Amino acid sequence: PLYIDKKSESLRVIQHMRDEAHRFGITHHRNRRSKGTIVSKLTEIKGIGDETASELLRKFKSINKIKKASLEELSSIVGPSKAKLVRTFFDA
Repeated sequence: PLYIDKKSESLRVIQHMRDEAHRFGITHHRNRRSKGTIVSKLTEIKGIGDETASELLRKFKSINKIKKASLEELSSIVGPSKAKLVRTFFDA
């Protein structure tokens, strides 16, 4: 172990670096977890799998934008049959 004076500036810098690295890791994990939840919401639609859900999210960036998208916009990304499934799910 390395012993550093508790009042030294060096210790503060090291602690700050540790705290930033921890914050970065936690933020990344939260983002991954929340995106997974969103994808699972889309996969509740019968006929829509992980790949299609991810494709929709990549293009529209959020569930709200997918909800507001027209049938034509959805069709251009996932095809007419899947677009109809998505539209029906969110219009219900």
